[in-house]
Amino acid sequence: MKPAPRPIRMDRDSAPAGSSLLRRRLLQGVAWAAGGLLPPGWAMPAATPPRWPVRPVRLLVGFPQGSSPDEIARIVVEPLSAVLGQPVEVENRPGSGGQVAATAVARAEDDHTVGLMPSGHLTVARLMQPALGYDPFTDLQPVSLVATAPLVLCISPQLEVRGGAALRAVRTAGMAWQYGSPGAGTPFHLGMELLKAAAGWQVLHVPYPGNPQVINALLQGDVQLALLPPSLTVPHWRAAKLPAVALTSAKRSALLPGVPTLAERGVRGFDFEHWYAIAAPRGLAGTHVDRLAQALGRVLRDTRIQRRLQAQGWQATGSTPAALARRVARDVDRLRPLIERQHIRTP
Repeated sequence: MKPAPRPIRMDRDSAPAGSSLLRRRLLQGVAWAAGGLLPPGWAMPAATPPRWPVRPVRLLVGFPQGSSPDEIARIVVEPLSAVLGQPVEVENRPGSGGQVAATAVARAEDDHTVGLMPSGHLTVARLMQPALGYDPFTDLQPVSLVATAPLVLCISPQLEVRGGAALRAVRTAGMAWQYGSPGAGTPFHLGMELLKAAAGWQVLHVPYPGNPQVINALLQGDVQLALLPPSLTVPHWRAAKLPAVALTSAKRSALLPGVPTLAERGVRGFDFEHWYAIAAPRGLAGTHVDRLAQALGRVLRDTRIQRRLQAQGWQATGSTPAALARRVARDVDRLRPLIERQHIRTP
């Protein structure tokens, strides 16, 4: 009969080498963990980002229902809600040219309030209004572009010049010609002042209550030029009532097919667009900002959304937060010298 096998002793002195090594490593791990550290070569599992949003998101719009920014917001909120898994609700807060809503976004602390803002709110608002209730550079953070549009340089139909000849006529006319805009500090005023500097024009500024009044002044010949939004220009342009000379964007736009850019007309390097973007309070976590930007990008790549925005005179244009920050910086660099040189202020 074979002798019974000897039991394996598991005491410290006679344990197999592998078992002893494992025991030592476990004890070392416990010691490191007790000190709040990890042993060399060990790694913690990647933390799962906190779920967001966890309740409805408020999208503040600083203009009344039926306005262009309100229409942009209402086009994107339904598909954005589906992507985020929580309702995104438009809340109109008109007042002070949109500054009431922008200030409310800057001061929000609920992690579920953002705003749809025009370019000026994120770039030059404080330069033109030092007493502004928020600082766009310290109180807000960029999330994503939503929509962009070139401005359309239009000439009064009462004049006999068209196309490139109109640009030469502006230079020749000097201060005898005037241009209309809906007021100092608006994109239509700032864009024209940039164009004047680039093209060497001296045309004088005449402010009006709004762009509809500017168009009436153009049609009647009270002013000779204006930069206008595509949404208001296209109907008159298609009816051959309002000549469109050029676009302010770097490239041609499907919004006005066949209309060349100012660069093509000889104003080299000129590029100026009106845009709307989503901004968030500075305190919103970066992971939440990225989540919202990615969701917006997915929505804006949808051809149905693109068509709906184009019908309102806008081009769907998503972006990363970093890309929007670069655009803000570029616009500030271009407009700050103009604003300071001309002491442009808004109420």
